[in-house]
Amino acid sequence: MSMSKKLMALTVAGGLAISLAACSSGSSSPSSTGAAANAKCSVGISMPTRSLERWINDGEGLQKLLKDAGCAVDLQYADNKTDQQISQIQNQVAGGANILVITAVDGKTLGQVLKDAKSSGATIIAYDRLINGTDAIDYHAGFDNDMVGTLQGQYIEKQLGLKDGKGPYNLEPFAGSPDDANAAGFFAGAWDVLLPYVKSGQLVVPSGKSPASDADWASIGILSWKSDSAQAEMENRLSSFYASGKKVDVVLSPNDSLALGIEAALTGAGYTLGKDWPLVTGQDGDKANVKAILSGQQAMTVWKDTRVLRKTVASMIASINAGTKVESNKTIDNGKKVVPSNQLIPEVVVKDDVQKKLIDSGFLKASDVGL
Repeated sequence: MSMSKKLMALTVAGGLAISLAACSSGSSSPSSTGAAANAKCSVGISMPTRSLERWINDGEGLQKLLKDAGCAVDLQYADNKTDQQISQIQNQVAGGANILVITAVDGKTLGQVLKDAKSSGATIIAYDRLINGTDAIDYHAGFDNDMVGTLQGQYIEKQLGLKDGKGPYNLEPFAGSPDDANAAGFFAGAWDVLLPYVKSGQLVVPSGKSPASDADWASIGILSWKSDSAQAEMENRLSSFYASGKKVDVVLSPNDSLALGIEAALTGAGYTLGKDWPLVTGQDGDKANVKAILSGQQAMTVWKDTRVLRKTVASMIASINAGTKVESNKTIDNGKKVVPSNQLIPEVVVKDDVQKKLIDSGFLKASDVGL
């Protein structure tokens, strides 16, 4: 049984049943004071932005699970603004939240507000993005970030025949937001696979945007994972370094939002499907990107079944409220503390997988992606 299936079984069999017993049977809707409506199971959820499909689904999905279990929930989105997120967390604690689930806009800015929340008795779960440099974090839940990047790198390696010595190919690598702790892992996983081929000359980076090591990833990071910023960066690279018929063969995009911008830049530069369109990677399984995979604009995405993640976190919250042991399958060092963690396993989705993995599983509807 896979790790994700084991955690799903754990969640369904035990966690949600515990949550029904642990949370009071009072109102499941927040009052005017936010999460304080239910003092026994009172959760503040802090998500970074509504600009990405991923965080809308995660926030609203987790909110529903917890409300269905009888918990009071205050869900907030920070519009990718650190000051706004800090203020929202402060308000959640003041409103009586005894559990905080936080996906940080920039974890480096949250040290004091998390310390204050901890002093107020709150239990803190870092959701998907690890928050580094603080001992206020109690738990983490997410996916194996290095594996996400490794899957992208291995896909490129296989599709281009790099192990067989094929090449040279023109590569343009991108990295995620420098203020996102997960972005380092995504890039490291991919770059550990691809950098040897850059050094051997099988992969050539005409733009020069080729980090010398994993540690230099932020030099090519796209702040806030913005599609339009990735588009502008790709347009600049194409116009500056791909004159006289030179073509890009492959783009390492760490997630789907960046891939959309990159694909728009390729279209604007005259690249044509079936003729000179490069291989483009991604992550998350967003609807627009699944459509792009079906049309051939995007080669793959690394799918993280966030339904399992949400149910895992709901199970953790149930255990916290019941005063029982919170199950974890790993630990992760945030530079200040070794944090108990539940890390799930991502998987590759290509065109032939869309129906079985995404549609048949109920993750997306056929109508969402034009099927």
